[in-house]
Amino acid sequence: MAGLRERKKQRTRDALVRTAHELFVAQGYERTTIDEIAAAVDVSQRTFFRYFASKEDVAFALLRTVEERFFTAVRERPADEAPLQVLGNALGTAWNRIGDAIQEVVPLEVYMRMWQVIETTPALVAAHLRHSTEQEERLAAEIARRAGVDPEHDPRPRVLVAAFAGVLQLAGRRWAAGRDITVEGARRVFREHLDRFGPALAEDWRPAGGSGEDTPACRG
Repeated sequence: MAGLRERKKQRTRDALVRTAHELFVAQGYERTTIDEIAAAVDVSQRTFFRYFASKEDVAFALLRTVEERFFTAVRERPADEAPLQVLGNALGTAWNRIGDAIQEVVPLEVYMRMWQVIETTPALVAAHLRHSTEQEERLAAEIARRAGVDPEHDPRPRVLVAAFAGVLQLAGRRWAAGRDITVEGARRVFREHLDRFGPALAEDWRPAGGSGEDTPACRG
């Protein structure tokens, strides 16, 4: 009986997430109310609040699942991988895992469009940035643990994670502003940005044969 109750609760939660995402995509986050979401699932507002603290909470429900998959993938990477390799390879692994998990709740197209809604809605962008700060601390702690360093005295884990997160945010905005909202389109944009991450930090950006000494910035 307990198992049946848990499955029923999960179905209700999934229905709320699916309906909320469909409404957010169809008419916008700001125009959608909690009452509309609850009514579409044929539950009360009180029932909605048993599962989610707010409209914002349900908007990020699937994204939080993806974040957990990524964090798990980081923890499962081989111990001999360098920190940047860990992050890049974990992201690739997470991409391969999220499809089935998402499609258990919503069609992939709806999820990808919801991602676009998040990236283009100021209130959600702000909330996402706040949450991302917490996740960066968690991820930096894990990278530090794997490397055997103390993040309170060694800034490298936080620096690496902050830079990596910045690349992901930029890629997300670039993808959201484009026309290809497929999973493969997102993967391509993220891969292109991550492939430039290391070289952007380490390589000389000056044109071949130029010293850069005659530029206004160098002349001061």
